[in-house]
Amino acid sequence: MAKVFCILLSALVLLQSVRMDVSDIARLDELVEHAKLHAEKYGDDFLVFLSKHYGDLQEDHRQAHQEEQREHEELPFNHHTCQHLLADFTLLGRETPAVKVIPLTDTSSNFHYQESYASIEKFDIFQPPRHT
Repeated sequence: MAKVFCILLSALVLLQSVRMDVSDIARLDELVEHAKLHAEKYGDDFLVFLSKHYGDLQEDHRQAHQEEQREHEELPFNHHTCQHLLADFTLLGRETPAVKVIPLTDTSSNFHYQESYASIEKFDIFQPPRHT
């Protein structure tokens, strides 16, 4: 199951990196129908059809066939997105003072243990009985 999830996630990243969306895959039938229309009406083969809608002949085809504008907008892979990243970076004219680091070279111990109670071991009454 983990392998299947990994493959599907990798495929999603691959499709999004080439700007393909799930809606583009769902609209492939419209692309095929429009290609058939061009083959019947204009005698275009599939490569000429692709050139008219996605290639060099796109602007000429758009101007010549204004009545098909709505159908052209519904074709897949026809999204014109522009993404800009704005990064705002401001340098202030003030300099921040450097933090002075004092090295710790004093290794003398400041800790000593002083017994604060009387030891029970010192009294004979608390010792186990001895066999003499």
